[in-house]
Amino acid sequence: MSRTAGDSRADANAAAVLRTVLTHGPVARSGISRICGLSPAAVSRQTTGLLASGLLRELPGPPGAGAGAGTAGRPLVPLDLNTGAVSGPVAAGLHIGVPGSTFSLVDLRGTILARRMLPHGGLRPDTLLPAITARLGAFISEFTDGRPLLGLGTALGGWVRPRDGVVVRHSALGWHDLPLAAELADRLHLPVRVDNHARAVAHAEMLFGRSEARSSLVHLFIGNVVDAAFGIEGAVHQGPGAAAGDVAHLPVPGSRAACPCGRTGCLQVTASDTVLGAEAVRRGIVPDPSVPLLVDAAATGDPRADRLLRERARAVGRAAALLLDVFNPAVMVVSELSSVLHEGYLEEVRRAAAPRESRIVAPHAGPAVLPVAAAAVLLDPLFRAPTHLN
Repeated sequence: MSRTAGDSRADANAAAVLRTVLTHGPVARSGISRICGLSPAAVSRQTTGLLASGLLRELPGPPGAGAGAGTAGRPLVPLDLNTGAVSGPVAAGLHIGVPGSTFSLVDLRGTILARRMLPHGGLRPDTLLPAITARLGAFISEFTDGRPLLGLGTALGGWVRPRDGVVVRHSALGWHDLPLAAELADRLHLPVRVDNHARAVAHAEMLFGRSEARSSLVHLFIGNVVDAAFGIEGAVHQGPGAAAGDVAHLPVPGSRAACPCGRTGCLQVTASDTVLGAEAVRRGIVPDPSVPLLVDAAATGDPRADRLLRERARAVGRAAALLLDVFNPAVMVVSELSSVLHEGYLEEVRRAAAPRESRIVAPHAGPAVLPVAAAAVLLDPLFRAPTHLN
């Protein structure tokens, strides 16, 4: 059925109210009107609908509580997102990495309520998805506790087409043209949305992170796969075919690492977790090619581990400098394990990018960045059109 102009206005107004409460809540109706520019009547209509749908709740409080206090009239009732332990809706999140998958349940403010990990060891590409869905279904049943479940957001690396939830290419997992959203929805009987993990983190930062991120943001993801995403005015760019963000062959100044593409110095072969883990084993720092093991070794005082992590941080910083020059964002978020966990490595990234480059930050969720980002794949469209999530 076609949408009318009135439907679109209602969607936009509901989204304006919901995002105002996300940013400023708890807030009274009069405060919402003043902040987002809608008339008091429009705010009243939209809050009535959002309360009925369970997305908002009224909080007990003294007269005048919340933004808009001090105005004459009836006592002001503060509104907030419904994160109540019984009635608050939750989103399930699934991040599919190379070594393992992470399951999460997240509330409307991006707070993780439950989390679990599934290692991929011993699973073949053809058995991976059935194993994930079986364990994820059990996880959801165990932890939702009767709360309304909005659906499942899924994030992974590689070339992902969110419009139809197809994984066009994920070489490390051996997936090509996989209708992942349809497969998950069929197995779990839930609404499912799928996106690339770099874009998912960008969505999460714009929803729940620093206010500057809503103006403009570049996100650089460094893991077994390296990806990037760019957002402006609250929207994340996808590009034709949703292939935007492939920075595997971004040149890293000073790197001479040989790449299968025939060039040298590409970001993937210079700074990925796969390369870093292999180098850590080659230097005898850790027994297995694991970046978490390398970070642990550095944390316990191994100078060789610290030196290797700082080498990578500087390489990431030089690549980040190129993206900063091209996009000039208000914020650049770098998801790289050592700099997420320890400020010293983030400072190394900043110094390599440019002196006193304060725009480079770690994800707001810290080590929980990927579980939150996966759920944000579902929550971002909710905050854009609260009455048309599915």
